[in-house]
Amino acid sequence: MIFKKDNFIFGFVMGLIAPFIGFAVFKYKKLGPLNYGEALQYIIMEPGHRMLTIAISLCLLANAILFTIYINSNIDKTAKGIFAATIIYALTALSLKTFG
Repeated sequence: MIFKKDNFIFGFVMGLIAPFIGFAVFKYKKLGPLNYGEALQYIIMEPGHRMLTIAISLCLLANAILFTIYINSNIDKTAKGIFAATIIYALTALSLKTFG
């Protein structure tokens, strides 16, 4: 089965894709009538960036769930790839929040 694959690159790619799924869930729950462009614009331009913080947290939660599943299944290389992608997302989010 493909999800049993123990490969760093596979985990990294999954770690890059999962936050988009998390964002899609957030967008439909909180900003349903807006399209993706409008939703992103609203989130970024909102004073105080409260929605941005929530969106980033949910996006990274998607990776945390994947990471936990793979660590508990002892599929360590894939888990390391997910973790690496999560670190990149977290540092990017922190940079946006701090300097944006």
